[in-house]
Amino acid sequence: MSVNNNDLEKRLWEAADQLRANSRLTAQEYSRPVLGLIFLKYADFKFSKIEKGLKEKNCIRRRPIGKLDYQAKGVLYLPEKAQYYYLINLPEEADIGGAINNAMRVIEEENTELKGILPKTYNILENTVLFELLKIFNGIQMDIEGDVFGKIYEYFLGKFAMAEGKGGGEFFTPTSIVKLIINIIEPFHGFIYDPACGSGGMFVQSAKFVEEHQKKPINELSIYGQESKESTLKLAKMNLAVHGLSEDIRLGNSYYEDHHDSLNKFDFVMANPPFNVNGVDKERIKDYPTYSLGLPRTNNANYLWIQIFHSSLNQNGHAGFVMANSASDARQSELEIRKKLIQRHAVDIMVAISSNFFYTVTLPVTLWFLDKGKINTDREDKILFIDARNIYHQIDRAHRDFKQDQLEFLSNIVRLYREEEIENRHNSQQLLDEHFPEGKYQDIKGLCKVATIDEIESQGWSLNPGRYVGVEEQENDDGDFAERLKELNDELVNLNSESTKLEEKISHNISQLLNSIR
Repeated sequence: MSVNNNDLEKRLWEAADQLRANSRLTAQEYSRPVLGLIFLKYADFKFSKIEKGLKEKNCIRRRPIGKLDYQAKGVLYLPEKAQYYYLINLPEEADIGGAINNAMRVIEEENTELKGILPKTYNILENTVLFELLKIFNGIQMDIEGDVFGKIYEYFLGKFAMAEGKGGGEFFTPTSIVKLIINIIEPFHGFIYDPACGSGGMFVQSAKFVEEHQKKPINELSIYGQESKESTLKLAKMNLAVHGLSEDIRLGNSYYEDHHDSLNKFDFVMANPPFNVNGVDKERIKDYPTYSLGLPRTNNANYLWIQIFHSSLNQNGHAGFVMANSASDARQSELEIRKKLIQRHAVDIMVAISSNFFYTVTLPVTLWFLDKGKINTDREDKILFIDARNIYHQIDRAHRDFKQDQLEFLSNIVRLYREEEIENRHNSQQLLDEHFPEGKYQDIKGLCKVATIDEIESQGWSLNPGRYVGVEEQENDDGDFAERLKELNDELVNLNSESTKLEEKISHNISQLLNSIR
C-alpha cells in the first residue's frame, strides 16, 4: 500500500470538512457523489496506467488504440471528457457539476455494465466545493491496497453519520480480515457467492488472490452476490467494474429472497453479515429449505445467516465468514443448530480475532470456516481452533490489522493442518520455524489446537477457540506484564464505551415503548 491510512484519512477529512462547512447535505447524502469522484479518480488511474503501456506497444504496431484494447486489459474505457485531467483543468467559472454528470453518463454509455449505476447529481453541490474536492482527491494516491471504495465509504459514514449509517461496518470488511478468509478457503476457481456483499470487497480480494497465483480472475471466477440496500449495491457494482470484474449482484433481502437459487450450488461462500439482527419474520421462512437445521427461537438472526452460508455450498464447498463472538457459545435453540452443524462434519476451522480490527466496531470477532468436502477425510471428526487474538499489527491506538507475514503464518497453520504445501510469498518462514520446527502441524498452547467431536461435545458443543487452545505459558517479565496490562485497559475502555452505547439504546427503546403504551 503506497499510501498509508493516515494520509488517506487526512485527505478524506479535508474533503469532509469542505462538505460539512459548505453544503447543506448530510453525510448520507453526500457520500454517493463523493464515492463517484473516488471511482472516477481510481478508474482514471487504471486507465492512464494501461494507456501508457498501449501507446508504447503501438509505436511498433502502429494501429489505432480502441476501447476493446482497454477492456481486454480489465479496465474501463474513459472518453476524454470523462478523464480526471479534463475535469480538474476546467475553469472555476465552468459548470463543474454538469461536466461531472456528463462524465458519468459517457462512462455508462461506453461501459454498459454500469448503466444506471453511477451518480449524476453533482449539481446539488456548489461549484467551489466540487472544484476543491477534485483538487483534494487528485492528491490521493490510487495504488491503495484492498477495497478502497468500501474503506472510504466506511470512513465517511463511520466518522460523520454513525446514527444514519449501518454502524457495524456491514458494507466494508477490513482488508486483512478478508485476506485471511480468502487465504484459508482458497478460491482458485469456481462459483463464489456473498449474500451480504456490501461494497464487494470479498470479490475484489478473491480476484487478487487468483492473480497472485498467476491466473486471470475473469477466466477463473464466476461472481454472484446479493445486497439489501440499493445504494450499497451500486457501490459494489462500481467497485467490481473498476477492477475489471464481471458479476451478477442483485438487490434482495437474503433472509427472505434467494435470487440465485443458491441451495447446494456454490463452490465458495464468503461474507461479513450484520450481527445480532432482530425482527426477522420467522413465519415467512419457516418452510424454507435454507433453514433445514431449524429456526432459532431467540430474536437474533446470527444462526439464520450461518444456515444461509451452509445451505449455499455444494457437496465440496468451502465457506468463510465473520461472526459475533457470542454465536460460538450461544445456548438453547442456537446450540441445537450448532450441534447439528458439527455432527454433520461441516465445521472445519474457527479463528478468534482481537478487538479493534473494524473502523466502527471495537469488539473482537470470530471467523468461521465450513468445509462440506472434508467428509471421508482424516479431518472428518476434527475441528482446528486458532486463537489469533495476540497476533496483530497496531496501526494506531484505535486500529489494528495483520501484517503480510502474520497473515501468511496463520494461513500456513491451516495448510499444515490440511497437509497442504505451505507458502512463503511474504517471508513468514521465520514465524513458521519458531512454532513448527518439524514442518508439521502440532497443537501449541495459546495458539492452536485440533479437537475431536467427542472433545467438543464434552465442552457443551462450544466453538469458542479459547476453550480449547488455552493460554500460552510465559516467563514473568515486568515489561511484558505492563504492556499487556495497558492492552487490557484499552480493551476495557472500548468495552465500557460499547456498554454505554448499548445502555443508551436500551433506554431509548424503553422510552419509546412506554410512550406508545401511554
